[in-house]
Amino acid sequence: MKAIKITSYIAVLTLATAVFIGCGSSASGDKKEQLAKLKADYAELAKKISALEKEIAASTPDSLRNIKAKEVVATTVAVRPFDHYLQTQGRVESEENILVSAKSMGIITQVYVREGQMVSKGQVLAQIDNSIIVKNLEAMRAQMELAKTVFERQQNLWNQKIGTEVQYLQAKTNKESLEKQLASLEEQNDMARIKAPIAGTIDDLMVKIGENIAPGMPAARLVNTANLKLSANVSEAYVTNIKVGNRAIVMIPELKRDVEARVTFVGKTIDPLSRTFAVEVALPSFADVRPNMSGVVKIVYHSEPKALAVPVNVVQTVNGEKIVYVAEQQGANIVARKRVVQVAGVFDNLAQLLQGISEGDKVITFGYQGLSDGQVIKL
Repeated sequence: MKAIKITSYIAVLTLATAVFIGCGSSASGDKKEQLAKLKADYAELAKKISALEKEIAASTPDSLRNIKAKEVVATTVAVRPFDHYLQTQGRVESEENILVSAKSMGIITQVYVREGQMVSKGQVLAQIDNSIIVKNLEAMRAQMELAKTVFERQQNLWNQKIGTEVQYLQAKTNKESLEKQLASLEEQNDMARIKAPIAGTIDDLMVKIGENIAPGMPAARLVNTANLKLSANVSEAYVTNIKVGNRAIVMIPELKRDVEARVTFVGKTIDPLSRTFAVEVALPSFADVRPNMSGVVKIVYHSEPKALAVPVNVVQTVNGEKIVYVAEQQGANIVARKRVVQVAGVFDNLAQLLQGISEGDKVITFGYQGLSDGQVIKL
């Protein structure tokens, strides 16, 4: 440090002498030319002073001991697996979210369920007035019993070669016709019952006792949350990257949790307006997930088994370059060294670096703001 100060003092003294000589002779020359010459001499001397200071500092690294070191934290870079992904927003949907409607018209006489109730497949939800059908069924069953008895007796006679074949065939035809009419009435009677086509939960009940209903009119909304998916749209730029079976991570903001999933569907057409294609991700069944919830999905389209990665926040952009600082030993001191890096991708708050660092380097992860190349640091 003394040598640096002496050199600087000599340089300043030399400059002062030059200024004095120049001023003494200014009366005999152009003052502007002399001022320009003095400035040029000063700039040249400043360069020489700076160069000498750097040479002295490099040859005597122990002189840095008296400089106050900045405290930082560094992490050793190690090889690790790294995933490349795309992120987009989507909506939770149920594969079984349906409106249950009536198959026949009439007045609702009974409602057997309530909203929020779990029902099984085939369970009767409501009853439509079927009093007329029931009466017709009773009459048809009586006719059916008679026709069956007549047919059985006529068949016994025919087997004994008694009577004519026409009488036997008439009895058989009558019985079969009544069987078909009875089956038709029973089917009509069954259509008067509104049944659950799937197992699930009654999310909305739309009918009440005494109301009139017709075929196609919704009676209830039935939702099965055991079979959920997340639907999203992905930019056509990834059309060659996204495949069925790709691993995905779904985050539901309201639940504050991440869910591992798989891509189950990839659309084959591109929307002409949004320039996107449809993607579906199957979700496992877990509590509190509801259809139409919004979610964020990260679809992994490429994995590197061995990669060098650092926290994404330590990568700084300076003059258009991506840089990180690493800790290096220099003599008895530790200094920060700037490394220009190339970022290949970002995943889970980590940035994969293709160049600029090597395995075992100590990347500064805390206190990197405001560092300069060669600055003394303390770990």
